[in-house]
Amino acid sequence: MSLIDISSNEIFIVDDDATICDLLAMAFAIEGYHVTRFRDGSSFIASARTRAPACVLLDLFMPAKSGLDILKELDARNYSAPIFIMSGGGDIPTAVAAIKNGAYDFLEKQVGADAMVARVRQTIGDWSPGRNRESGEPASQSFAPCGRLTQRERDVLNQVIAAASSKEAARNLGISRRTVEIHRLHIMKKLGAKNAVDLVRMVLSNGRPF
Repeated sequence: MSLIDISSNEIFIVDDDATICDLLAMAFAIEGYHVTRFRDGSSFIASARTRAPACVLLDLFMPAKSGLDILKELDARNYSAPIFIMSGGGDIPTAVAAIKNGAYDFLEKQVGADAMVARVRQTIGDWSPGRNRESGEPASQSFAPCGRLTQRERDVLNQVIAAASSKEAARNLGISRRTVEIHRLHIMKKLGAKNAVDLVRMVLSNGRPF
């Protein structure tokens, strides 16, 4: 079997927790994927620089190098495979930092192995190598759902993408914290985001259209 054949069906799992690695490896193997496990960032980066798998699952919190450190060192924005950050729980500042540094998406470990496999399979099918994932590009008109937002909702969304807390956004916009939270709920409903982290991913991965 050639390297290309292996890479096209290979999943890299990077997590210092052996139990998580074993559970995920078993779930992906059952679905026909070849899994390579890494317990630290350095060994993963060494392999990632010589070959690209179909997808990478990268833990956020690890000793020595965090998931964010690894994204930066690998130059994940220009990597040829999608990289998911795995975490026990996502927050907006971390989501913004991860996606701006090249992560494709967040996967919360609580969703379970089956849901992770389904999400990864969909992503592999949709992935286009060489796609532009650079954040901070000039305004784009390609993300049509943002056209449904009011100007105030766009103002609030700008604060979310800047990783501002509800309190900070309220102070910056001169409105109450509760009003910010209501606008954020309306924005998520209009754009079809499941939560605030999903909202950040959707907007940054499509380019900021405002």
